[in-house]
Amino acid sequence: MSIEHLNNTLGYCDSLTNYKRRKTISVKVGDIMLGSDYPILPQSMTTTDTMDTIGSVDQIVRMVNAGCQLVRLTAPSMNEAQNLAQIKKELNRLGVNVPLIADIHFTPNAAELAARIVEKVRINPGNYADKKKFDLIEYSDSDYQEELDRIREKFTPLVKICKEYGTAMRIGTNHGSLSDRIMSRYGDTPLGMVESAMEFLRICEDENYFNIVLSMKSSNPQVMVQAYRLLVTTMKNGLSERILPNGDDLTGAYPLHLGVTEAGDGDDGRIKSALGIGTLLEDGIGDTIRVSLTEDPEFEVPVAKKLITRYQNIKTNSNIKGEENAKNFNPYQYTKRKTAEIYNFGEHQVPRVIANFATFEKVTPNDLNSIGHSFDEKLDKWHMNDMGADYIYLGKNRINFMLPMGLKAIYDAEIWNMISDKTSAFPLFNVKEFLNNLNSYSKTLNFVKANTNELSEFFLSKLKTIENFVLILSSKEIKPMTDLRNAFLQFQTHGLNIPVIIHFNYIEDEEHFLLFASTDAGALLIDGYGDGLMFETSLVGYKRVNDISFGILQAARTRISKTEYISCPSCGRTLFDLQETTAMIRKRTDHLKGIKIAIMGCIVNGPGEMADADYGYVGSGVGKITLYKGREVVKKSISNENAVDELINLIKENDDWVDV
Repeated sequence: MSIEHLNNTLGYCDSLTNYKRRKTISVKVGDIMLGSDYPILPQSMTTTDTMDTIGSVDQIVRMVNAGCQLVRLTAPSMNEAQNLAQIKKELNRLGVNVPLIADIHFTPNAAELAARIVEKVRINPGNYADKKKFDLIEYSDSDYQEELDRIREKFTPLVKICKEYGTAMRIGTNHGSLSDRIMSRYGDTPLGMVESAMEFLRICEDENYFNIVLSMKSSNPQVMVQAYRLLVTTMKNGLSERILPNGDDLTGAYPLHLGVTEAGDGDDGRIKSALGIGTLLEDGIGDTIRVSLTEDPEFEVPVAKKLITRYQNIKTNSNIKGEENAKNFNPYQYTKRKTAEIYNFGEHQVPRVIANFATFEKVTPNDLNSIGHSFDEKLDKWHMNDMGADYIYLGKNRINFMLPMGLKAIYDAEIWNMISDKTSAFPLFNVKEFLNNLNSYSKTLNFVKANTNELSEFFLSKLKTIENFVLILSSKEIKPMTDLRNAFLQFQTHGLNIPVIIHFNYIEDEEHFLLFASTDAGALLIDGYGDGLMFETSLVGYKRVNDISFGILQAARTRISKTEYISCPSCGRTLFDLQETTAMIRKRTDHLKGIKIAIMGCIVNGPGEMADADYGYVGSGVGKITLYKGREVVKKSISNENAVDELINLIKENDDWVDV
């Protein structure tokens, strides 16, 4: 099935404008049930060597104490698979009853052994029966069918064992490890990711095995979101309807495991994860989640729980106008909403960041340090960094100094009218002023602030007739993202091409703000909506709000303002200290704006997940590193001690280095 065929099909989501969790069958994992009839569950993965029984058990205990309800361990060979029995035995001795998942890649025999021991196995369809050599091969239909027959022969024994032992299975596609066969026919695309899983899923169904969870992971949240949506629709349209023994109506509705792989650490990892996972949770998709951070796994679980809590006992939006505008929405491919270009908003402009200083009693030059603009009194000069806000909303305040060149002011209209120098200042009107009292406005740029419940037909029609206005749009709904998306769909139906700044007001603490803002704003940006961000919050400092704003734009790939790190979360396969190395590389390269550096613990997903990275640093043996430029191996078997210096030299050799 082609994406073009699905463009106007909303089979992936029950409602674009209201929250409704996707209905799935129930899957049994040990004593735990997964699916839409049960709560969304947090899970994580150990970073210990699976052969280290005590070390693994100790870490699992910490994970469980943090709230982890499913634990995954790597089993790259028969030895690790066998030792899962010892780990399970020790956990039972301690009274720790948590389902274990064996993570399998290249070794079907290890998967078959593990399936007899643990409650669930995860297989990667990209490398379970294939070797990845990055070769492009022209397959005839008969050749392709022969490959599918070969996969069936290798995979069916595991399916039969899982069925016999009551073991659950996750068919987990990774964007970075699609087989050469899939790449040759479908390319490095969400469609290729989906078909990779569907090949294995069809085999399971042919064997009447349904205790299955699926995932579509990528380090690029945009690709990840599109792949999950496409998977849901493809399963719904492409699998037979069956009534299972427990009475569940199958219709391709398997539970989904959500995650952004190689998300990184700190703010970047949390923002990228919340953006990808949260977007799908907003659509009602997802039954278990793993937040992949380059940190110890017990620190992943609280983040996952905070994301999940937002969707417990949720009330639906009240101000919903129906799905009549959904035909304008393509959820499977990124398309930026077409708008007019007004000053530096809309059309081909990057999304702008607006800092809200309206509550300040008096704004001084030093206050602007927090939003990326610093004043040097000795030199009488302003300096702007790569994350300098574009606009500052002052409301009714007035300043007595000249703003830096890269920063413009927004005043409430009544105050703007009293300002003599209007070259760097622009007015903001409320809806009533815009409709009834628009006597004086800027010929260059104006703002009108509205809530979604103020979008009357009269207001929309007037917006279409008056030039040089940008809309600042907010929502009072419990679920602001779906309400705002509905507004954007409404604009498309009305042919309204005004640039829109999306405005959110949060009362949450700093960590919840980071996660919720990343979800709400990031989901809209991923779908091509929004020409600027403006956040309002009383509990988070201005610098944090500004940094998070730029982080969201970066994670959504809509505005690049800093170095991007694609860093795996570490596991038992990792061949060096990933956290320490990531911190070291970040310290020496975080001034390289726009450069993407991948830091991968091993070769399982490393070369593939680095698909859109400029440089790669990959563990290739104990104490050994391989360096990549794009997908090409440049240097092999470099010692850990010299590898970071060699990476810097490689960046310099390719003229991507900039001195601090």
